[in-house]
Amino acid sequence: MIKIGITGGIGSGKSVVASLLNLYGVPVYVADTESKLLTDTSPVIKEKLTALLGEDLYTEKGLNKKLLASHIFSNPEYLRQVNAIIHPEVNRHFSAWTKSQASDICAIESAILFESGFNEVVDKSLMVYAPMQLRIERVVARDNVPREEIVRRINNQLPDEVKRDRSDYVIYNDDKQALLPQVEKFLVSL
Repeated sequence: MIKIGITGGIGSGKSVVASLLNLYGVPVYVADTESKLLTDTSPVIKEKLTALLGEDLYTEKGLNKKLLASHIFSNPEYLRQVNAIIHPEVNRHFSAWTKSQASDICAIESAILFESGFNEVVDKSLMVYAPMQLRIERVVARDNVPREEIVRRINNQLPDEVKRDRSDYVIYNDDKQALLPQVEKFLVSL
């Protein structure tokens, strides 16, 4: 089975490219969605996070996301430790998920493909690239958040240049080049 890692900055169009791959029969694991679900439901993650951050991190309603965010955004060491707890579990879950797929190709969509180490479990990495201003416009429209918030999020991600250098393939989602032919060309290259 060929495993593809799809990455790109916020607003680049990772999800659009993942959807196109899915239309071609490539199952896609969305790491962000799955990691949130696992953080809420995994006994391993819950045990380790409460040992690190306290029993009040989980309530009868589940994970206290605001409390978790306050810890990780105020202390980079907590962020590193939380990632060290969550990423291995997501990796294990992805590995099990790939074994359950009937396809010869599958993919994982992850904004933090390289930062999380997920790039080490895929055969090919695919970056979706879009110009910064276009990304900001897309996210402002999609999430209805201030421009400054988007810029802050972008500045917390690995720079596009680094992702592009580390990726095996780049798809340009710049509203100038059609996505479908690029996706088809990528699939043929596999």
